[in-house]
Amino acid sequence: LTACSTGPAPGAAEEAAPAPAADNAEAAPAADADAADMADSMEAPALAAMVTDGSLPALSERLPVSPKVVEPVDGPGQYGGIWRMGLRGGQDNALLVRTMAYEHLVRWTPDWTGIEPNIAEAYEASDDATEYTFHLREGTKWSDGEPFTADDIVFWAEDIIGNAEFEAAHNVPNWLTANGEPVTVEKVDDYTVKFIFAGPNGLFLQRLATPSGADLTRWPKHYCSQFHPDYNADNLDALITEADATDWVNLMELKCAGVPGTPYDARWQNGDLPSLNPWILTTAYGAGTQVVAERNPYYWKVDSDGRQLPYIDKIVYDVGEDVDVLVLKALNGEIDMQDRHIATLDNKAVFVDNAEAGDYGFYETIPSGMNTIAIALNLTHKDPVRREMFQNKDFRIALSQAINRQEIIDVVYVGQGEPYQLAPRPTSPFYNEQLAKQYTEYDPDMANEILDGLYPDKNDDGIRIGPDGEPLTLVVDVTSNQQDRIDALGLIQGYWKAVGVDMQINSMDRSLLYTRKDSNEHDVSVWGGDGGLDVILEPRWYFPYSGESLYAEAWQSWFNNPTGEGSLTPPEEPPAGPKQQMELYNQIQAT
Repeated sequence: LTACSTGPAPGAAEEAAPAPAADNAEAAPAADADAADMADSMEAPALAAMVTDGSLPALSERLPVSPKVVEPVDGPGQYGGIWRMGLRGGQDNALLVRTMAYEHLVRWTPDWTGIEPNIAEAYEASDDATEYTFHLREGTKWSDGEPFTADDIVFWAEDIIGNAEFEAAHNVPNWLTANGEPVTVEKVDDYTVKFIFAGPNGLFLQRLATPSGADLTRWPKHYCSQFHPDYNADNLDALITEADATDWVNLMELKCAGVPGTPYDARWQNGDLPSLNPWILTTAYGAGTQVVAERNPYYWKVDSDGRQLPYIDKIVYDVGEDVDVLVLKALNGEIDMQDRHIATLDNKAVFVDNAEAGDYGFYETIPSGMNTIAIALNLTHKDPVRREMFQNKDFRIALSQAINRQEIIDVVYVGQGEPYQLAPRPTSPFYNEQLAKQYTEYDPDMANEILDGLYPDKNDDGIRIGPDGEPLTLVVDVTSNQQDRIDALGLIQGYWKAVGVDMQINSMDRSLLYTRKDSNEHDVSVWGGDGGLDVILEPRWYFPYSGESLYAEAWQSWFNNPTGEGSLTPPEEPPAGPKQQMELYNQIQAT
């Protein structure tokens, strides 16, 4: 069930790890510039001053032989300035990734239509999608000036995810495996690496361009090897004690990786960790009320005139718990450009009303989701009575047609959006009008007719008697920080009561919602409609693909972990329909 699809929200566009779009795996050329022809003045004044006083090498020595060229959207920029944004709480890693850390071997093109070289200047894929070769930009350097080479990627592959002790705590992600075997990475030369899979991995390049692809380019061997027993056994105990770590794996997590099950990410908590990002951390996340990142003097991209990027000197993120405070900061001119958290439909009116006084403008973003509210009935419920009820398609149709989506759009979302199902967006190549629009018409008479045929008896309050002999009550889990969803559920609560179905809104912290979902304890969960542009890379709502498929935890567990080892919900073989979808998806991944 879904409520409504919404269009672009007001707010400033941020550089994001884009939502995926289909792409083939053909070899791609690089957009290069000749570093030798670039004058040393083509850099930020502060860096030029450091070159003059001898504290920084010349620009020609800092850039790779063929820097990545970025074409400015609105013409060449000016060096200088601070970009101010706002983080929500201590776990808002997504905003940091989107605005200063999308530097992978490859990336999505700005229009999201395909893959292009990034840290790699070129790549090739074998015809059977089992081998991928990447040519790195010669002369690329980490933020501390040390060379970035094939050795860094091989270190990650062999000594990190290839290490049994480390892998036991982290697991090799599925997208880096084929036929149940993890990828093998070979160094061809200092600037060439080859990824070899045991079987076809047709979506490897696309996965590599998603946020998960950062794993391959965030491991500077010269720094991280000091925390590894194979490289620094004599000094390791002292380093473990100094960092208050439990063992070398935990030490590596604190210094270079992240701690599973927590928001800790070394990229934001360890200011000593070298990176390939345009800005480098100078005030760590959690160290105070701000996170600060300053220009990387060794950044390996230039504009079309050959001037080293980034233009902006510094990013300052204020850290606060309350989204309303971030909205006030934006209205008061204390946030320069931001989308996340504040550019929501329920904030649109206040931003529009204050635009002239605040002297700010709006930038249209392209949502990758296809719906604001996804209502997921648990089809693999522990209670066999509820499971049978929820798996009845007619029951779900009745609940859907009892919802007045247009009223929700008008009341909660100030008229922005349209009634829509969990289906690909019109701009997606997978768009299907029937899937998008079916059962979205508000028809309480039809809903009553269906429900009268299923559960005709009612109590004195007009609530239908369910198959267990109890009043038909659905407990709906929703995160407490999504007020628009809670407001929409308040309306849906009334619509469903009018057709004899009681609803209890169960508002909670996100972590608790996930715990209930992972343990298969929920009746109904509400989330956003991800996967609106690319069905292949984000199919959570189209078949039980991952733990994010809230409607069928036991089925997705069977797909991802058929042995059930470590799973809170025992895997259960799905019926023929979802099982066939899983088989087809595996064929796609192997193509």
